[in-house]
Amino acid sequence: MRSQQKILNATLRLIEGGGFEAVNMAAIAHEAGVSRQTVYSNFGSREEVVSKAMSDLTVEMLSGIKARLATVESACEYVVEFIVASRAEVRAHPVLTTLLLAERGDPVFSAEMMVRAKPVAHEFLSPIVERGLATEEELDGIIEIAVRLGLSVIAFDSESIHSDDDLRTFLTRWLQPAMGSTA
Repeated sequence: MRSQQKILNATLRLIEGGGFEAVNMAAIAHEAGVSRQTVYSNFGSREEVVSKAMSDLTVEMLSGIKARLATVESACEYVVEFIVASRAEVRAHPVLTTLLLAERGDPVFSAEMMVRAKPVAHEFLSPIVERGLATEEELDGIIEIAVRLGLSVIAFDSESIHSDDDLRTFLTRWLQPAMGSTA
């Protein structure tokens, strides 16, 4: 178990330092201070170790986001806080910032990104239906706009929305009319 964690930590350091293209089994082994055979016996492929490392980091990040969503009282506020919290988590984890650099061959900018992002967003946004803040029929549209808007806010930061409060104000101003009765 200790070797696995060393390998996963080394993988995250490599991604942070050089993007996904800097990650190969030899580099992981060297960074972790283990043999390549140890990496292969714990993880069968580069894709497997990268996936596990990113998955573990994402689970950690998502728990922070969930905590911030517990007290919101409207669908619009829920989506706004989801985006604000997501941006804060990306800023706090340099590896996640690496995901936003298209020139490094990362999975965020692949054609399947929306297919992968929607189930994650559904997990976070479905409580607005459970809490009676929106209907099941409205949820797909809310997820679509939240993912697209959230990714653009994270990828294209600007001085006018750099603080969390400025981002909340901006998102609320434009999402409330778009969400209509669910706001």
